[in-house]
Amino acid sequence: MDNQKGFRKYLILTFLIGFGFFTMGLMDPLYDTYIPIFLKRYIRSNAIIGSVMTLDNLLQLFLIPVISIWSDRTRTRFGRRMPFIIVMLPLSAILFSMIPSMAGISLAALIIILFLFNIFKTSVRGPVVALMPDTIPGDYRSEANGVINTMGGIGLIIGTLVLARLMQLNESLPFVTAGAFVLFATLILFIFVKERKPEETEEEKQPSVIASLKMIFTSGDSSVIRILFSLFFWFMAYEGAKPFLGLYLVDVMKVSSGNAALAQGIAGIASVLLAIPSGYLAHKMGRRNFIRMSLTILALILLLVPTTGYISRTFALPAGSSLILFLILMFFYGAVWIGVVVNSFPMLWQMASYGNMGIYTGLYYTFSQAAAISAPPLTGAIIDLAGYPGIFIFGSICMMAAWFVMGGVKRGEAHNEPQESSTQNA
Repeated sequence: MDNQKGFRKYLILTFLIGFGFFTMGLMDPLYDTYIPIFLKRYIRSNAIIGSVMTLDNLLQLFLIPVISIWSDRTRTRFGRRMPFIIVMLPLSAILFSMIPSMAGISLAALIIILFLFNIFKTSVRGPVVALMPDTIPGDYRSEANGVINTMGGIGLIIGTLVLARLMQLNESLPFVTAGAFVLFATLILFIFVKERKPEETEEEKQPSVIASLKMIFTSGDSSVIRILFSLFFWFMAYEGAKPFLGLYLVDVMKVSSGNAALAQGIAGIASVLLAIPSGYLAHKMGRRNFIRMSLTILALILLLVPTTGYISRTFALPAGSSLILFLILMFFYGAVWIGVVVNSFPMLWQMASYGNMGIYTGLYYTFSQAAAISAPPLTGAIIDLAGYPGIFIFGSICMMAAWFVMGGVKRGEAHNEPQESSTQNA
């Protein structure tokens, strides 16, 4: 109860910061669902489509750490994260709205617009993410991460269950509308979110990038490294399946293109419902224990996905039952997955200080995007060789690998880190 009262004073600010996550939640599922469909008009191989879908992840691998560290050292009257946000988010919105038009021209035009869009969207992600731990004390970051992921989930629901339906009217309409939402969210962030100014002591003890990285990887404590490799494995599972869920629904479940984002939309609803409770629950259970429990459940869900057709036939269920069972599993997947996302970032942030928050944010994305680059070509090849069930079995194996590595993590809980940062004493 004390924890809830303590976080309550940061609740409104956290929701406002969440508008940055809202933009990601809005654009990402539309991108992941419809870019493979646009590419399929020009490319037959799923492995090649998966390779193209790693473009944004490849850029994120390099750009997010660089921009995050750059923003650590930026000092302006608007703050250190906000200059990146107010420039790059609007440019992302404009380029995003142009994607369907370019897809109708040629493959080359589509690839060029995807490249430009991903440069700006990728560059702004680190500053957007780091805005929250800059502002919210360490003890409450699981709860705060639940709130901002709720905002991201609302964006996902709007994108997949509302805007995606507009594809049947005009392919450009969902993308243009999403772009307008992103511009509005940027305005909200700029007007209402004021960054905390660093104290003089924080400026004085700010380590160099090399010194910070050396300290992280040579400290003799394996917790940071274990968290990073754990998230590599669970993102291999997540990113391996995500680009092909729309094609799975169209090719296997025989839904229309307007419903191709249905799986992500259902998972998004579950994420919105469970994001905040998962932050509070992990605070009580311990973040590591909560994440390991979630990984076990996710592995089981992924193993069950390929059986929906078999179950429908075995029990002579009505037509469409396989799709319903699949969407139920996606709902539970979203409900459990959000618990991993909400609590893994705060474990890393708990070990950081004001001066190197961007470095820890960059490391998170270095490992998660390394997985996102590796997984889609691999799972695309698995589909070509063994069909869609293979990617869900692959995902289950990756989740259990993450469970095993996560077992050795000893740090990152809400109350067991030294209070280095004044954000933790705010």
